[in-house]
Amino acid sequence: QVQLVESGGGLVQTGGSLRLSCTASGSSVIAAMGWYRQAPGKQRELVATILMRAGGTTNVASSVKGRFTISSDTVNDTVYLQMNSLKPEDTAVYYCHADDYRVPWGQGTQVTVSS
Repeated sequence: QVQLVESGGGLVQTGGSLRLSCTASGSSVIAAMGWYRQAPGKQRELVATILMRAGGTTNVASSVKGRFTISSDTVNDTVYLQMNSLKPEDTAVYYCHADDYRVPWGQGTQVTVSS
């Protein structure tokens, strides 16, 4: 079974940067991967998605556009989320997601931005 393994969360001050990584372990051909986040008391929301092949087209939420960049390493089935100019409202658990119903969500990684 394919599993998503995330890393890279942590505590950072406002204006700082973090880079999240997510690797799909096991044999897989995943068309698209992405990142979602869920803040306390709020619904999970899309942050960014990327096509793993077909030119790597990305979709980035307006709330993070210009600050966050999603990229991929298709050889290693890994997706990255580079987060710059972080704000306290970016504080959330960030989840990796694969566009394949057979692949469960990642376990989540906490990102905390202090003011």
